Amino acid sequence: MALLSFERKYRVRGGTLIGGDLFDFWVGPFYVGFFGVTTIFFAALGTALILWGASQGPTWNPWLISINPPDLKYGLGLAPMMEGGLWQIITICAVGSFVSWMLREVEICRKLGMGYHVPFAFGVAIFAYVTLVIFRPMLLGAWGHGFPYGIFSHLDWVSNVGYQFLHFHYNPAHMIAVSFFFTTTFALALHGSLILSSANPQKGETVKSPEYEDTFFRDVLGYSVGELGIHRLGLFLALSAGFWSAVCIIISGPFWTRGWPEWWTWWLNLPVWS
Repeated sequence: MALLSFERKYRVRGGTLIGGDLFDFWVGPFYVGFFGVTTIFFAALGTALILWGASQGPTWNPWLISINPPDLKYGLGLAPMMEGGLWQIITICAVGSFVSWMLREVEICRKLGMGYHVPFAFGVAIFAYVTLVIFRPMLLGAWGHGFPYGIFSHLDWVSNVGYQFLHFHYNPAHMIAVSFFFTTTFALALHGSLILSSANPQKGETVKSPEYEDTFFRDVLGYSVGELGIHRLGLFLALSAGFWSAVCIIISGPFWTRGWPEWWTWWLNLPVWS
């Protein structure tokens, strides 16, 4: 009941970005808003188009269904519906739904008087997706460089792009991104296990306070980043992983066309080795 009374305080009109009071209401615990409606529209349309595309294909096997981008010969132009045009429309729907969801988060933050950390973080994930299906294909001059919408076909695309550059793990931005991904999971494991160990003491003992948590990490690592600091650090690590993953693919092709192992020849050419 306390939570419900708290919500009533903030469930007031206003704080919208567009449309004024248009759709400025809640359905149960869910805020609708103008951008909630556009999210539903784009998501429903995109899903329907994927199902329609699957109905035109050779299989209903969910692992094998694939909506492919246009052939490279179409460049950055519009392709016929069954030759990549469907992929183009679905991409527009995906971007529309993702951006709408982010703007809906902004409106909720405005109503609650919160910072925009959540929509900003989601924006980094959107940036990574848009890099793959819009920015990189535009730099390469053809929508056909985007990835197909399918499970196995997507994995094949990832594998093929990696082999195009001989060994993608030699991509320096890929190295940074993977390091951030692993560090993110490591930090989350440390933080989550610490919270659970403090909040779930042995039978007969009391729940431990944050002072115990700080002391544990000072004893183990020599330093504790603190209760607020660990969440700031976790957000930085996660967003850095997404950002550098976008960088690693957008420089592969538009800015570097040879094998990534060859990029490291500068290290062998340093005067210190001569």
